[in-house]
Amino acid sequence: MKMNGNEIRPGNVIEHKGNLWVAVKIKAVKPGKGGAFNQVELKNLVDGSKLNERFRASETVERVRLEQKDYQFLFAENDMLTFMDMENYDQIALPADFLDERAAFLQDGMIVVVESYEGKHIGVSLPDQVTLEVTEAEPVVKGQTAASSNKPAVLENGIRVMVPPFVQVGEKIIVDTNELTYIKRAE
Repeated sequence: MKMNGNEIRPGNVIEHKGNLWVAVKIKAVKPGKGGAFNQVELKNLVDGSKLNERFRASETVERVRLEQKDYQFLFAENDMLTFMDMENYDQIALPADFLDERAAFLQDGMIVVVESYEGKHIGVSLPDQVTLEVTEAEPVVKGQTAASSNKPAVLENGIRVMVPPFVQVGEKIIVDTNELTYIKRAE
């Protein structure tokens, strides 16, 4: 399936330079001169090597169709993550580096999608958003809300995100697991 270079998202598997690559990090760049592009960090699914590539909106890449199956996250032990097949209750253990820093977003019982290519597990897709509690945040400084400035906050899973000044310790917020960014307060 063909897709434009600006449609690549973290977790997408593409065929590039004769190999299968998974997009790890994406940064949309809009330079002052020239057209916008995606700066994409790719990880080779065979040997684990990394590559940084620029993909313009006008370029097309081949997205690889993977077999996708729902699994439930059970537990993490050492550097392995254990998941259970939701249909037949088989368990699989995958290396934590499949998710890199996004592994911190895994919660007990969370349903994820494990992707396979020709019978080999090659990726894990988390839900796009998770709700987490803020454990550390700077207090609000009077008058600070006049400017649209964000402040750093630490979540219950140890991940740092930038949040608006009104977010306090103990509040639950919704975070984008792909971009590692604040979305909104939880209801």
